[in-house]
Amino acid sequence: MTDVVIAGASGFIGSHLSAAFRREGRTVRTIGRGSAADAVWGDADGLTRVLDGAALLVNLAGKPVHARYDDASRNEILRSRVQTTRELGEAVARAAAPPALWLNQSTATAYAHSTTHAHTEDDPAGQQGFSEDVARAWEREFELADAPATRKAVMRTTIALGHDSEATRLLFRLARLGLGGPQIDGWWFPHNRYRGLAADRGSGEATAPSRGRGTRGRQRFSWIHIDDVVGAVRHIEATPSIVGPVNFAAPEASTNAELMRLLRQTVGMPIGIPAPRFVLEPATWLLRTESELLLKSRWVAPGKLLASGYAFQQPRLDWSLRDIWARMRTR
Repeated sequence: MTDVVIAGASGFIGSHLSAAFRREGRTVRTIGRGSAADAVWGDADGLTRVLDGAALLVNLAGKPVHARYDDASRNEILRSRVQTTRELGEAVARAAAPPALWLNQSTATAYAHSTTHAHTEDDPAGQQGFSEDVARAWEREFELADAPATRKAVMRTTIALGHDSEATRLLFRLARLGLGGPQIDGWWFPHNRYRGLAADRGSGEATAPSRGRGTRGRQRFSWIHIDDVVGAVRHIEATPSIVGPVNFAAPEASTNAELMRLLRQTVGMPIGIPAPRFVLEPATWLLRTESELLLKSRWVAPGKLLASGYAFQQPRLDWSLRDIWARMRTR
């Protein structure tokens, strides 16, 4: 079996994985919503046909979290992850020859905000909140999938960096404009957009704290270069002992302040205006996203990848940013 099936192949990570596998001479089949996909969501027979006999299934499907967390977005962020995972689980159960390995994406946001230590796969999921609850529901649906003949692993992915990533391009754009200072948490009007899923059912905390966490740019920024996302997927496929959650993160996390300093250094911009929360909130409202994506401390260590012998191609943030900037300028 050499076929690879990728759900969500049109996104940043999916497009890189598809290209890498095709360069190796493997057949890549896709699951999506458009006519270009080999199977579409909602077509049970089509999903089963595509998965039958595949060596590897990678599920990356889900609405991007770079959105405003209004009720409609919250519902779609959750539904697009849980429902697609459920459909794949049912198709895997129906397949005569199910995939040997199923990698299902999740998020490093599953872990709690931390500025004191890095989270490994041995740590439990984090506090109650929308992002953490979505990660738990996503992974719970994956665990429930009836796939006894399929090895399963969860990709708890941090922010993936690459020259063709919109998020990465935005970071470089801010640095070039002289806006590449640290993002500083602080007071803001209370709201309920980050409420946990339990609050929607009438229980749990419904209002986000207004005082901020006081990190002052010390919130951790865990990341991974897109080349290592591809490399880690290959490594997991070649390492039968790897199951369960796997942190997709470079070995060394940066602080937010250090990230912004390295971005300025990379593009040759000597100044970077800091962005306190009272500036970030109106800006993220205009961009239709959330300040939590910048202010939460995501500190994650790749415990399983390192323990199983994976050698990172891009282990350092300064090297990665220089590599990405060079590729961006070439393009």
